Amino acid sequence: MRIFAAVLPPEDARAELSRALDRARALPGADGLRWTGRANWHFTLAFMGETDAALLPDLQERLGRAARRGEPFRLRLRGGGQFGGRALWVGAAGGISQLRLLAERSEAAARRAGVPMGEHRRYTAHLTVARNRADTPLRPFVEELHTFEGGSWEVTELCLVRSNLPTDGVPGARPRYELVSRWPLGPS
Repeated sequence: MRIFAAVLPPEDARAELSRALDRARALPGADGLRWTGRANWHFTLAFMGETDAALLPDLQERLGRAARRGEPFRLRLRGGGQFGGRALWVGAAGGISQLRLLAERSEAAARRAGVPMGEHRRYTAHLTVARNRADTPLRPFVEELHTFEGGSWEVTELCLVRSNLPTDGVPGARPRYELVSRWPLGPS
């Protein structure tokens, strides 16, 4: 199964972002981007990729421990950026150090459970909102999102999500995400 650890923004934060993206989607060239669906918006903490189901019980136990070691924290969606010319994202503000620590603990939990994680990279808080499919310049979209500042919310849980890839050859098909497990932050 293809899985990742994540923080999921609440519905009111998604609604604010959706309104900001309405303006971005109205810009010239927006049809050259594949916009991610609102239901799929998340902050990936640790991408585990294809993972043997036999590792899942130990992984879930370790992620639960990682969640209990943290405390709830405030976060908000803010600004925009791009990864090269391939992805447009919205950033975060507020409890970035707590989010980064939760990402590090999630990655460590996966490694200890035997999930092959590849090379470690410093965590960059981002929520992907579009992928480029036509070499569209992303700079105008980044500029449109530059002043976006969402309301603050409390991150209270760590989630394990399964990514179900779309069927090859189906035009417009997108990944479908399914919540596998969730754990409250802080001691239970």
